[in-house]
Amino acid sequence: MSITRRATLAGAAFAAAAAGLPGLGRAQGRQVVVGTWGGDYGELLRQNIDLPLVQPQGIEVLQDVAVADPRKAKMLAERQARRGSLDVSCLSDTDMHMMNQQSTLDTINFGRLSRAGAIVPTLRKPYAIPHIYSTLVLLYNPDKVTTPPTGYADMLDPKYRGRIGFSDILYSTNTFAAAMAGGGTFSDYSPARRTLMELRSLDAKIYPSNEALATALKGEEVWMTPMWLARGYMWQKAGIPLRHVVPKEGVYAILFEAAIPRNARNKDNAYAYLDAMLKPEAQIAFADRMGYLPTVTDARLPAEIAGAISLSEADQARLRSPDYDYLLRSHAEILDFWNKQFKG
Repeated sequence: MSITRRATLAGAAFAAAAAGLPGLGRAQGRQVVVGTWGGDYGELLRQNIDLPLVQPQGIEVLQDVAVADPRKAKMLAERQARRGSLDVSCLSDTDMHMMNQQSTLDTINFGRLSRAGAIVPTLRKPYAIPHIYSTLVLLYNPDKVTTPPTGYADMLDPKYRGRIGFSDILYSTNTFAAAMAGGGTFSDYSPARRTLMELRSLDAKIYPSNEALATALKGEEVWMTPMWLARGYMWQKAGIPLRHVVPKEGVYAILFEAAIPRNARNKDNAYAYLDAMLKPEAQIAFADRMGYLPTVTDARLPAEIAGAISLSEADQARLRSPDYDYLLRSHAEILDFWNKQFKG
């Protein structure tokens, strides 16, 4: 896991404050430690939330950067501690549900959020705020895939041998896509085992990050991949030749959320940070740069952006959240098969 040097220094300050050294307790009160991804997401937080909206309040933002699994492991390891190392934790809705079930999160006091009334009601949960959302689609290179695919099962066509790619960090959603290709459901990923092994026999490629997969798409090493529509939009803006199809097998929603750990050190600053994440200008900036839809009702997207990232009415009617309880029960099995059988 990669943690910025400043976050490391902040951890030393926290430890010193706990020991009662003078002055450091006051410094701690001016900070908020945000556990988040690096890459595009972390940079957009910095540009559109940390610097313009939170720092002017006199709060220093320290990003604790890692992929999701180390962040979840940290939260679990620290849940019995009087004070944890994170004030805000950013995770996908699936991972956040898991963390809530493990008693690591505070219940959100929406009365402390000036922006609470603007949250889209169907996206509101008691333990986290919704930040941005999108849906899982099949991205493809129209110059190489001349007949547009219609669903996940098209990945199994032998003519795409060696040209299907996956981002390793999206193992759970990749497993969902494989399951649906094999006749699975939102509550049954078991068909993914056969499908993933078939994809392995067809020389499917695995990349360590979304950014590495984008490079492979740009270089035409990969022609097709399951990915969030928002990412496809962003990569198209960067000049990668891509189109997308909403798979006929199912429309899977992805929601990225932010929560406050039970033992956060700076809860006042954490609430200020969550409020800033819900500001219309921040939400519109994420839509423009990353293609994720706003989670508040008063963020008005330009027509061009809305047309590129919104779903049709028919697809909206089919949109479903994952089965959180099923994924909680099956997470270890999904990860084990992905690492030991599909990748191994």
